[in-house]
Amino acid sequence: MTGGTRLRRGRALGIDLGSRRIGIAVSDSAGTMALPRGTVVRTGDADRDRRALVELVLEAEAVVVVVGLPLSLDGSRGPAATAAGTEADALRVLLEDHGIPVELFDERLTTVTAHQALAAAGSSERKRRSMVDETAAAVMLSAWLEGSGGQR
Repeated sequence: MTGGTRLRRGRALGIDLGSRRIGIAVSDSAGTMALPRGTVVRTGDADRDRRALVELVLEAEAVVVVVGLPLSLDGSRGPAATAAGTEADALRVLLEDHGIPVELFDERLTTVTAHQALAAAGSSERKRRSMVDETAAAVMLSAWLEGSGGQR
């Protein structure tokens, strides 16, 4: 599923799944802008990582979770997109008792955009590496908010 309609006002939490780090972004309560929120370093234990994400969702009082779907440039689903779908499904199960939906959203080029934005802001290469995941999550979540996903 890409996009969707939010039924309640409130924060959206964006997730950019990386192999080593998971970038997190959160919208303001009006759903007008997305801000980087940090990263979750993967532990090698998928269940533990998912529980950490659920804690962040609940702490942020998010009403929807948006997981970046890394489609190939031609729009096809490769291994990374398949893995993102699996992660989104697992989070959907964990969050269903809380009534929080999980959506997938096309995140093509968000990491490139995040690197460019951080470089333009004068961030050093080392600083960019540490911030790119959460910045990519914010870029993806901003695009979701601007599109049909952010409409109430």
